[in-house]
Amino acid sequence: MHDIRFIRENPNIFDENLNKRGVSSCSKEILKLDNEKRKLQTLIQEKQKLRNDVSKKIAEIKSKGESADTLFSKVSDVKKEIVELEINENELTAKLNKYLLELPNLIDSDLPIGGEENNKLLRKWGEIKNFDFTPKDHVELGDNLSGIDFPTAAKLSGSRFVLLYGQLAKLERSLKSLMIDTLTNNFGYKEVMPPVLVNEKTMTGTGQLPKFSDDLFKTTDNRWLIPTAEVPLTNLVSDSIVAENLLPLRYTAYSQCFRAEAGAAGRDTRGMIRNHQFSKVEMVSICNENSSVEELERMTGAAESILQSLELPYRVVLLASEDIGFSAKRTYDIEVWLPGQNEGSGCYREISSCSNCGSFQARRMKARFKDEGKNKFLHTLNGSGLAVGRTIIAILENGQMSNGDILLPKALHDYMKTDKIVKN
Repeated sequence: MHDIRFIRENPNIFDENLNKRGVSSCSKEILKLDNEKRKLQTLIQEKQKLRNDVSKKIAEIKSKGESADTLFSKVSDVKKEIVELEINENELTAKLNKYLLELPNLIDSDLPIGGEENNKLLRKWGEIKNFDFTPKDHVELGDNLSGIDFPTAAKLSGSRFVLLYGQLAKLERSLKSLMIDTLTNNFGYKEVMPPVLVNEKTMTGTGQLPKFSDDLFKTTDNRWLIPTAEVPLTNLVSDSIVAENLLPLRYTAYSQCFRAEAGAAGRDTRGMIRNHQFSKVEMVSICNENSSVEELERMTGAAESILQSLELPYRVVLLASEDIGFSAKRTYDIEVWLPGQNEGSGCYREISSCSNCGSFQARRMKARFKDEGKNKFLHTLNGSGLAVGRTIIAILENGQMSNGDILLPKALHDYMKTDKIVKN
């Protein structure tokens, strides 16, 4: 949500920033609605004053025992006028709010301009393994292990769903535990088990609604399946004023996530890369305006530490202006190396996205903190720590052996009670 006062004072800056996202200039239309609304508010106030003044006059006349019938009629007419004006004002307010709710966040000024091809590489970690055979992708590996089943999942639910069996189901459970343990023990995140069904207000608070309703699953009783635990975790502070001495608040949760869009047509259609249902460990930080920059670096570092413990090569990129998400002002994507993709030639794929949303979500949620007696909007951040399904893919493809067995990273040995997954 945007601060209307900022738009009034900086219309050109507002338009120029949105233009970097590929969004057309819209400050004139916004300010037109805002001016009409403010004029109506002024007129309502004037009518209310007139009504009050006439009511006082009626009281004076009646105290003298005189008739005030004509004034009663005037008060009645003014009340009707106020009702009509308030209806118009409410309609304008709703129109203006809808307009503002569908506009993305303003981005940091130093982001690269353009689409995905303009993302900026910041750093790489890990050695890419040289195989003495052509590496297989996770679909073939999982089939050989009798651990991944797409046909039965399709029978149960349709396309873009998966069943995991045996050691791969255990790998899912082990990864969840390792990620949560790392974030709670090493980085001070508080574990939460949130609901996966939320109401419209909650979805609106974090920016999924109203703009992205078609990308989400909705129940018949008007609840929404969460696309990520970011939604309930961030909304823990909605409609509240947090004591500043409690900041930062850091939450983490493992949850099932649900997305109706599941990627662009013809892209990511093979395997577990992008499904309608998937699991993810989420990080959410809530802090004041002075610490959100540092908090983003810390959050990204937490996600990186998990990948390093799993011995998975990755790179970190700063997203360009047209690739960044709706609610974010700055985003770092962490992309893991998947050697089995592209028929064994490999590629990097996103496994975590860490974003600073500034006050954008907090303004929508009415989430504030008290600073020297003044209420200010909080800053919110979110990131994946990690996408569990894609981590499974990375472990299978990076750990594969020529005989079909999968070597596991040392960090998982205690969780899995073995050092490898053996082909059946």
